[in-house]
Amino acid sequence: MYFCSLYSGSSGNALFCQYGNTRLLIDAGKAGRNLEGALRSIGVEPESLSGILITHEHSDHIQGAGIMARRFKLPLFATQDTWRAMEGKIGKIPGELIRTVQAGRSFWLGEIGVESFSVPHDAADPVGYRLWGGNTSIATATDLGEFTEDVFGAIRGSTLVLLESNHDPDMLRANPHYNARLKARILGDHGHLSNDACAGALLRLISGGTRHVILGHLSGENNTPVLARRVSEGAMLREGIRPGEDVLLSVAMREEHGEIYILKETE
Repeated sequence: MYFCSLYSGSSGNALFCQYGNTRLLIDAGKAGRNLEGALRSIGVEPESLSGILITHEHSDHIQGAGIMARRFKLPLFATQDTWRAMEGKIGKIPGELIRTVQAGRSFWLGEIGVESFSVPHDAADPVGYRLWGGNTSIATATDLGEFTEDVFGAIRGSTLVLLESNHDPDMLRANPHYNARLKARILGDHGHLSNDACAGALLRLISGGTRHVILGHLSGENNTPVLARRVSEGAMLREGIRPGEDVLLSVAMREEHGEIYILKETE
């Protein structure tokens, strides 16, 4: 199973996954030309994709979805309420490319098993995804105000998790460019995970068997990759967990693709 974060942050999100001959995007939150370029930079032609899974209708997750679907005839998968919320933003999609997902129900997309699960975020019907290739799986847990028991149950034991480490609360509160309402939204239980909340979720995932975590969806103004990593590594060290040995920890970049992770099936 192959995984690569093409973009991850409050300015745009797109994740690539492949198992066998099935290639998928989770979200398409950059302009179409940027998504095409990012895919080709890792050796993937956009027309070879099997579809795009949409988590929710916010622009940093759907900006290029309509363009990519129409240009390359790619099926778009989203919950019914997400379709209603985003259809005016992504342009007309041919009926044969519209696919409806129901949170909590699994389905096959080519050779990849897809599990969707509800997340607490201020969107119409937001979901995360866990993708299976053989006995390996990757999961996304971003755009959530809290790491609930339901979310933990849905992704527990995943081989690799892209986990939100969005902001430092002190940086956010001191940010002169954000008004009080926006700050309250981000800090709320339907907003985004802070670095500290991410670290707590990380420890739970490690206890459930996950051994590779990528910190993602970092804010460009209220966080830094160094700070996000420091908080999570500190939490791990306090529990006697050795970063880089017991658990592999990395940070997804906002404006460039990361490395391609190759997840091997276990016996």
